[in-house]
Amino acid sequence: MTSVHGIHHVTAICGDAQENLDFYTGVLGLRLVKRSVNQDSPDTYHLFYADAAGSPGADLTFFPWPGMSAATKGAGLVMEVGFAIPEGSFGFWADHLRDAGVATERSKRFGEATLSFQDPHGLALALSESPRPLPVTPWEASPVPPERQIRGFHAVRLREHGLGISGGFLRDVMGFEEVGSEDGWHRLAVAGGGSSRLVEIQEEPDAPRGMFGVGGVHHVAFRVADDEEQHAVRRQVLAAGRPATEVIDRFWFRSVYFHEPGGVLYELATDGPGFSVDEAPGELGARLILPPWLEPHRGEIERALPPLHVGPTPGRK
Repeated sequence: MTSVHGIHHVTAICGDAQENLDFYTGVLGLRLVKRSVNQDSPDTYHLFYADAAGSPGADLTFFPWPGMSAATKGAGLVMEVGFAIPEGSFGFWADHLRDAGVATERSKRFGEATLSFQDPHGLALALSESPRPLPVTPWEASPVPPERQIRGFHAVRLREHGLGISGGFLRDVMGFEEVGSEDGWHRLAVAGGGSSRLVEIQEEPDAPRGMFGVGGVHHVAFRVADDEEQHAVRRQVLAAGRPATEVIDRFWFRSVYFHEPGGVLYELATDGPGFSVDEAPGELGARLILPPWLEPHRGEIERALPPLHVGPTPGRK
């Protein structure tokens, strides 16, 4: 069996684009590494936040749809997006978020000190001290010191009607294994575990179905190294009886989409070619990037998009 290598990116839905940008760059200290549009709905932005290099496993992306209703929490959705922070950074982040006016809750999860909170539009987030964070590239212009910066994803938390079905799919089709349980959460790991390689599932058979909306996750993408691995995992998905799209070229990576048995939308995304394929590394996120087939419509697309100030943001010191 060909296994995935962990989380590639997570895509969520937000409200006002400027509020989203100010929070993720000015408070969480991530870099805007790509400013584009939803390729299937180009009248809205697609904003990508990550480390300085836009590394796979560090990329949280957003579709700003301020007119959409709030997400309905429930089964078949991602309930929380967790990031990794270096060991010894808990106190810094508790003070930093408090100073930014963000309410937090402290806990220990699987022995890891964790701060949980929400972004301005209701997306549930967590920061966990990690002994095995990703080797990401710090962003020099971040308001967060390099030694305290977010080190990519830690885990995503799903609520499902059935652990056996959804966990079994992760195990039998994508290469995960269960590595622990605590307080009703079941932790599964792939590729040796560690940050960005964790999925946590809470089983609630009677929970209502969740619905997409502002403050909710749209999909989770898992890493495959290249086209060969992507095709191999896609064949495994199809063999398990799950319909999957053909490969879609997203220019910075290639994608395959499908729903796991519990309803969460998954994606298989290649590690390359990466965000520098159409922008110099020092200029990532500096301008609106359009796929070639939308470039002839740049004028009308730009007129439809709200202004977006990219630069020094509230919370930057």
